[in-house]
Amino acid sequence: MNLVITMSRRFGTGASMIAQELSERLDIPVYDKAYIEHELAGDSYADEAGVIKELASRSCIILGRCASEILKDKLNVFNIYVCADKEDRIRRVMEQKELSYEDAKAMLEQNDKARSEYYYQHTGKVWGDVNNYHMILDTSQLGIENCANILIRYFERVEII
Repeated sequence: MNLVITMSRRFGTGASMIAQELSERLDIPVYDKAYIEHELAGDSYADEAGVIKELASRSCIILGRCASEILKDKLNVFNIYVCADKEDRIRRVMEQKELSYEDAKAMLEQNDKARSEYYYQHTGKVWGDVNNYHMILDTSQLGIENCANILIRYFERVEII
């Protein structure tokens, strides 16, 4: 089956690590903002939604970029939202970016604000609204390392994989 996973996330949740593990276990690629922007740069006639729809013609994982909304009418798309406690996210950003607490907090708040505005601007919907996703994963409660396992077990149970 052609499985497309969209993964929206708050900054600092570890979603990219979950996506990478899923990619390795399911043997499907992960596409993120940088990849999509690179594709757009190579085609002056393309728009972001068109690139995302083309990527979704094959099994893949798409991080962000309003992919859950762009692909909402596709039956083979599974939309995930990854969240975590703010303090956990700040600590993760401090560690990954080697920043002070205040700098990491400011970066996190700036990223969350930009993502929220981007999502609303392109969809007219509230970013993180549970009604827009099939599953919400809280990495503070579940642990980043467990989230890919939870998804794999779910996909097996409903016979998606």
